[in-house]
Amino acid sequence: MLPGQPAPSSVAAGPAAARLPDVRRIVVLRGGGLGDLLLAMPAIQALADAYPQAELVMIGSPGHAALLGCRPSPVDTVLALPRSAVSAEPGEPAKRRLLERARPVDVAVQLHDGGTWSNGFVQRLQARLSVGARAPDAGALDRTVPYDTRQHDVFRVLEIAGLAGAEPTVLRPRVAVTDQDLAEGSAALAGLPEPVLTVHPGGTDPRRRWPVERFAEVAVAAADGGTGIAIVGSADERQLVRELATACRDRLPRTAHDTVRPLAGVLSGAGLTGVLARSEVLLANDSGPRHLADAVGTPTVSVYWAANLINAGPLGRDRHRVHVSTAARCPLCDVEYAGFDGTGCEHDGSVVASVSAREVLPDVIDLLPTKEKNR
Repeated sequence: MLPGQPAPSSVAAGPAAARLPDVRRIVVLRGGGLGDLLLAMPAIQALADAYPQAELVMIGSPGHAALLGCRPSPVDTVLALPRSAVSAEPGEPAKRRLLERARPVDVAVQLHDGGTWSNGFVQRLQARLSVGARAPDAGALDRTVPYDTRQHDVFRVLEIAGLAGAEPTVLRPRVAVTDQDLAEGSAALAGLPEPVLTVHPGGTDPRRRWPVERFAEVAVAAADGGTGIAIVGSADERQLVRELATACRDRLPRTAHDTVRPLAGVLSGAGLTGVLARSEVLLANDSGPRHLADAVGTPTVSVYWAANLINAGPLGRDRHRVHVSTAARCPLCDVEYAGFDGTGCEHDGSVVASVSAREVLPDVIDLLPTKEKNR
């Protein structure tokens, strides 16, 4: 080992660097959606455990603040992240206000991305110690690791936390379930048959969404066995949820239509958490609700594009079953996708449509506590 190099550790994701003394405030930068937050939680927990006397401030999205603000978590405060804060877009007044609210900072931790724009923002926090990932075109921080998307995000951010001397204390993202969550979840599901299979057909990238008719085929087979079906989605996913509810009801007797309940755009963050906690299984794409279900302890069955399974797949397979598409070309124009972001053409055709309902259904049935299995 060379002089000055961090010592190896048996539990850290990478070399564990020395901790900074007298740390009173840690600021973590993590933008993105719900799934991005949850994948960062093991690293955030490691930082909180390594510096138990420090205030932990997260610069994140309003959705992050909504989820963490109403439950116990390692984060003390969430500061809303303006869209321009970690980009090249204008918005200097908003950036300055955010920086002023975040300071003074002892340790600044960039968990957002490779740092092309975000490292410059973190530098402006003027922390005693700054750590993060660094892409080739990113600015320097005090301690960095190379940015590589071909790594699971949980281990990527744990490796960054290790640069601040924070070794892992948990590996799987966890979210505390509150009485408010359970009350709102119970109200949303009231009257549905039990057990409940919740379905989330959405996702940020339409190319990584399983076709609605496949979701319907699996959901109807479960409903035929007496399972209640809840379909969740954001306000932006109302049409998609409506299409799935209609596809399910078209395949069911009229007397069973009430066993399918669309819940798009009507659940708060607490309500969604409660619905997932009250569900026996979630069937979903690679999405924020899938990560949240995992974090509250609900089994999941999900459909992934192979590249995303590498950096965002569930860590276990006993309670989290995964079906994978290895498609590398656009199904509409046959252009080869470039890299892990799937760029290469302007089309939104599904790259996971090759996964059949026949493959997915047995896992859903296996995880549901059906009457037949309990006899």
